[in-house]
Amino acid sequence: MANINDFKNVNIRSKKYSKYLNLTDEQERVNGARFGFYLLALECITNTKDIGELIEMIIDTDFRSVMYRQRNNDLGIDAVNINNDEQVIQLFNFKFREKFRADKGQELGDMVDGIKFLLPIGNERMDELTELTKEKISSIIDLLNSDDVWKIELYMVSNDNKSLTLTDPTVNQFKENYGMEVNTVILDDIVSYISELPDDLNAKFVVDSTSVMTYEVDNLSTSKSYLIRLSLAELIRITCSDGELRDTTTENYLKLKDQDLEMSLLFDNVRGYLGEKTKFNKNIIKTIKDSPNNFFMFNNGLTMTAKNIKAGYQNGRKKFECEINGFQIVNGGQTLRSVYEFSKNSFDEENLANAEILIRLFQTEADKGLTNDIAEYTNSQNAISSIDLKSISNFQIQLESFLKSHDILYVRKSGHVGEVETDYRYRISMEKVAQIIYTNMGYPDRATNQKKALFEKYYDEIFNEDKLDFELVVNLIDKYFLIDQEYSKSNYKNFHQKYLYILYIMKKMEVELDTELEYIDLLERYITEYKKDENISDARKLIQKGFKDYVESRAMLHSTKI
Repeated sequence: MANINDFKNVNIRSKKYSKYLNLTDEQERVNGARFGFYLLALECITNTKDIGELIEMIIDTDFRSVMYRQRNNDLGIDAVNINNDEQVIQLFNFKFREKFRADKGQELGDMVDGIKFLLPIGNERMDELTELTKEKISSIIDLLNSDDVWKIELYMVSNDNKSLTLTDPTVNQFKENYGMEVNTVILDDIVSYISELPDDLNAKFVVDSTSVMTYEVDNLSTSKSYLIRLSLAELIRITCSDGELRDTTTENYLKLKDQDLEMSLLFDNVRGYLGEKTKFNKNIIKTIKDSPNNFFMFNNGLTMTAKNIKAGYQNGRKKFECEINGFQIVNGGQTLRSVYEFSKNSFDEENLANAEILIRLFQTEADKGLTNDIAEYTNSQNAISSIDLKSISNFQIQLESFLKSHDILYVRKSGHVGEVETDYRYRISMEKVAQIIYTNMGYPDRATNQKKALFEKYYDEIFNEDKLDFELVVNLIDKYFLIDQEYSKSNYKNFHQKYLYILYIMKKMEVELDTELEYIDLLERYITEYKKDENISDARKLIQKGFKDYVESRAMLHSTKI
């Protein structure tokens, strides 16, 4: 369970996020931590790392009033995210507590309050809704009336210590009436996501020798790796937050009741959790409860890396004793969290002792690159987004380090605010950098229109380890933010796609213009001229290949006239 220091840590992180909102001193004092918490939580849950996109999700009455002097009635829902890739509509209710109370928990009333938002979705009556809420509800109605299958999820998010009881009859009735899943995200969950690099953790365990298989790269290697069949009870013991229990073998598994997972063990794990109740999680819990002896066959297991492994056979080779130092769970975080969920809610000593799991244990010593490779390749076999998977590659970590040396915070992982003492010039997501690089390569249309493909089909082109110049990346990021600043000062409507096209024009024009504003005027002229007789929005024009071809020809022509 989280403590007051965890509460303070999340509060500090929230205030770091609020600086991207450009609040006045008074607004920061009153609302900074709360509004920053919205951004932090949304980033962690939706895995959207761009601040602008996160702000667009928020419809909270106070937030819109303070930030934009906009009158909006949020009807009990503070943010809306439409995940087109997964076809999930995510609704969020936030509660931010100013003071820590260990016994404070989420309340049913906050969930029930969201009914006001759900009613117009059901009856499709939106006459009296304020504009922003009406816009979100209208989009949701269109999706639900389409031929595609969409899920709706409600997230109750707070910095409380106790979550809403999801087995409560009122919660079950709510889910049944409105056909949605209800998830809770509390302080513990947020802390697990923003954990910084952990101290080395140790654990010991003893198993029967028949439960172990040893692997060596070659006969001369002193570094061994192991495949181990381990009971879930032992898994809980060696991964719990009680250091003394991790280091002491025991058969008294009653000590495991109410133990908490040591969250820092998941630092290198690519997959988040945050209370998501997927079919996968539910099946894990059901197997432990109903068929513990089949768990080993039904689950893919966990992958661990350790800086050092001390292992050997004991009792005439009948037992295998192992001590691991500096270990991490790099694959299987969802499984581990689900095992702890069963242990917390339905503790059964016998079932946990009978259910066994496959552990892949690799000694990586101090080779962080090898650890990252193991995490990337073992996770690549699972249903993990390509963006998450690439985020842990060594090349992305190298780029992050290089950009950090230029005071640029490169966000590979959600919830990342960088070093507290560092005053970063910019904060930019991995996805946006991919778009900027791909635009510079000549594809501003694909950069925004095929976002997912940037980390699949086009990834090796964009992040070419042999050709990509990190100095070029810094230069492009500097240009991008300068364009952002100049666009904000102009009378034109500004958005991300336009910034990319300015970068494209800068690359294509043979003659350099004097100011960014001149490039902006040029792009706005092209947008107006292109298909001027057709009723097409600026945003729609910018994702058409025809527009890119038009811009290229006009930019080249403009160069010859200067």
